[in-house]
Amino acid sequence: MTHLPRRLWFLMFVPIALVGIGTLGYRVIESKTYSTFDALYMTIITLSTIGYGETHELSPPGRVFTIFLILGGVFSFAFSATEIVRTVVSGEIAEILGKRHMENALSKLNDHIIVCGFGRMGNLACKEFSRMGKPFVVIDADAELLEGFDLPHGIALAGDATNDDVLRRAGVEQAHSLVTVMASDADNLFATMSARLLNAKLVIVAKVEAAHSEQKLLRAGANRVVSPYQIGGMRVAQAVLKPTVLDFIELTTRTEHIELQLEEARIDANSALIGLTLKDSRLRADHSIIIVAIKKHGGHMLFNPSPETVLAAGDTLVAIGSRQHLSSMMELTQAKK
Repeated sequence: MTHLPRRLWFLMFVPIALVGIGTLGYRVIESKTYSTFDALYMTIITLSTIGYGETHELSPPGRVFTIFLILGGVFSFAFSATEIVRTVVSGEIAEILGKRHMENALSKLNDHIIVCGFGRMGNLACKEFSRMGKPFVVIDADAELLEGFDLPHGIALAGDATNDDVLRRAGVEQAHSLVTVMASDADNLFATMSARLLNAKLVIVAKVEAAHSEQKLLRAGANRVVSPYQIGGMRVAQAVLKPTVLDFIELTTRTEHIELQLEEARIDANSALIGLTLKDSRLRADHSIIIVAIKKHGGHMLFNPSPETVLAAGDTLVAIGSRQHLSSMMELTQAKK
């Protein structure tokens, strides 16, 4: 939980303390003529310098006490007011409230995605998660990179993603996936190890720069390791050797193409597709969807599956179709009508 700085608590305590001291002072010094309410009233009009006049005539000790109360009140109130205005103008209050709002939002997250690193690759990943409406938390040690962060469905958290406490603040124990795309393989390795120890069921995707680090990341707990240089190099080669194949891949994977998309959907335990053959599911006949592959529950991949392939719970369908038709397939895999 975010707490107000001690300085702000002190500034709020000063006026209350002065009112208490003044009330007690008048009540003790002028005990014969001042009630507790009279003492409080006299204290308020004295500290505020309104000058309505004495509630009852003061004795010499009472007037001396009033002099010190006025001097102390004027300087203390002036200092407190100046500091409060400075705090508000400098944005410190807004920052504190923003942190509290962020922590409240983090505490409500569940089954979300954590992105470690907000560099070029992390930025692109966050934009894609935001576009897909997936809740996510992005962590970066450089707070300046996160200034002005405004992607929908995302929360920015400044901190070291290799630190267990920071990962816990990001909700790693309730998260579905973690993507670590920091600049250093060592940082990605530490983040992977820490996250895996905190959540054994977490799906972890890690970026790798050096080829020899891939096996280390897999042994540390990463489910999948991605090499941007390897992917980029293969795309460059395909652009020269297989340009039509590359055009097809881009057509089915780039988000701006509405007419054709490549999508995957996992068959849930309550799906109406369970037990049906691919032919009987009528995914192609009724929904114009082409099933190009099926990843069976055990991990085996069937490419270009036959029409007699039986669908089972836990199978993942890899399909090509329009966005509208793919949405219909997603509904069939998730719930029995």
